Formats: sequence, C-alpha cells, structure tokens
Amino acid sequence: MKPRDGPEPGNHTLLSGFVLSGLAKHSELQHLLFFTFCFIYTITIIGNLLIFMVTVHPSLCMPMYFFLRVLSFLDISTASIVVPKMLVNFLSEDRSISYMGCATQLYCVIFLGATECYILAAMAYDRYVAICNPLRYAIIMNSRVCLSLVLLSCCSGNVVSVVQTAWVFALPFCGPRKINYFFCDIPPLIMLSCTDTSSYEKQIVIATALVIFTPFCLILVSYACIISSILKISSAEGRHKTFSTCSSHLIVVTLYCGSGTLIYLQPKASSSQDTKKFMPLTYTAIIPTLNPLIYSLRNKDVKEVLIRMMAELMKK
Repeated sequence: MKPRDGPEPGNHTLLSGFVLSGLAKHSELQHLLFFTFCFIYTITIIGNLLIFMVTVHPSLCMPMYFFLRVLSFLDISTASIVVPKMLVNFLSEDRSISYMGCATQLYCVIFLGATECYILAAMAYDRYVAICNPLRYAIIMNSRVCLSLVLLSCCSGNVVSVVQTAWVFALPFCGPRKINYFFCDIPPLIMLSCTDTSSYEKQIVIATALVIFTPFCLILVSYACIISSILKISSAEGRHKTFSTCSSHLIVVTLYCGSGTLIYLQPKASSSQDTKKFMPLTYTAIIPTLNPLIYSLRNKDVKEVLIRMMAELMKK
C-alpha cells in the first residue's frame, strides 16, 4: 500500500479529535434510527440484567451460569460503550468525539470483544468437562478454576486491547478527521492515516487470529470431544437432552465469531464503506440483545427460575 497523501504533520488531529459520520446520511432517517436503537438498547439492558439476576439464584450455582453472568455483564458493557453515543449523534448536529474519547472507546470495544471470545472458549471447556468427565466435574470446575478462567480472559483481552489501541493511535492522522463509522474502530481509523499502513493491516490479521481463531479452535476441539461422547449415549432422548445444553452456546459462538471474522478479515474491495459500517452493529447492538433470548428460551432451568421470580414479585 502506498502512503496516503495528506497535510503536513502540524495538521494532525491529535488535539482536535474526530467526527463520527453515523449510520445514515439522510436527516429524515435520524429519528427513526434513534427510536429503533433506543428500543434495542433498552431490551439489551433489561434482558441481560434479568439473566444476571436469575443466574444469581441459589438453584443456579453451577459454573455454566457463573460464566453466563460474566457474558451478560460484557454484553451490557459493550452496548453501553457504543449505543448511547450513537443515540446522541442521531439527534445532534455535533458528532465530534475527542482524541482521548475515541482512544478510550476503541480500547473498551476491543477489550470487551476479546474478553468475550475467551469467555466463550471457557464456557466450551465447562461443557466439555460436564459431558465428558461428569464424575469429576465439581472437582475440576471449582470456583477457583472458574474465577481463574475469567481473570485470564480479562487479562488476555486487556493485553490485546492495549497493544491494538497503542498501535492505532501511534499512527499520524491527517486530512479529513471524519470517521465513516458510528464509533471508533480499527478499520476506519487506519484509513485516516497518511502513512503506509500495510504492515499494520497484516498485524490486524494476526491479532484477529489470536482473538477469534484461537478461542474458536479451542471451542471446536471441545465440541469434537463432546459430540464423540454424545454419540456413545444409547438413547436418542439422552443424546438430545445432552446436546441441548450446548446448543445455545454454539449459536452465540457462531454469531459472535462469524461477525468478527467478516468485519476484520473482509477484503477491502468486497463491499462499500457504507455497507461495512453496518456490520459492527452485529456484535455491538444485535448480539447483546439476542444473547438473553437465546439462553433463556433454550434453557429450562433459567426459564423456571425466571417464572418463579416473576411470580414472587407479583405476589408482593
């Protein structure tokens, strides 16, 4: 890639910050988008808070529900980092974001996204132990191990996020400071750089492999062992019941890892920039909304506790 033409270094946007273009160019769509995403964000918060509260119930003290609580917290955080600013921009003429605000948003999005990938891998390992080694499940997946897996996921996500954010904001930004996105993300930011970014773009592929493909490969290995164990179950009902405990997790993994791969490994010429900027909505707004529905509708224990809690509230 050739270095991009741009102003002299004195005109870099270090102090002035950036402007977010948003999702729509037509002003008449702004109010419609505002109410749409306001509704989605409300459902995200309510749904994930319900999952969080339900999984705290004493009858759901298994590691699977501990990881589900962490997942709900990550989903609330991811949506809250991106959507409120997007909602404000729908109704405001001033769509600027400070240099430090942009860096902070990028750090948080990468940290939460990477951590969620690793948590999904930890959840797959939990299902592997539960199905393939049920007699030792309580010993292997004790509270210390579960907490260690969460801390390891957070530490790994933090390392990835710090490195990625530092590399992006070490680039010289010049020319128009308008980000053709609704939040600060890696692809649109490196497009504003007036230097050769080809080496950095190769580094994105490596980072994506560490954040998405490594956990995904661990998940595939876990489920290969799980499927092998399930096939050994003699009754069809037993096989169905065992696999049903994994189906929700598989759906979330497919949605999350699939969307991340399409966004960060998509060839530049495969679609327009206006099309590409809608794709991150999948993991910043849509998936956090769907996760509570996926886990509650497909999990009998969660539904029973939720109904019980609602009944108790109505009695009061």
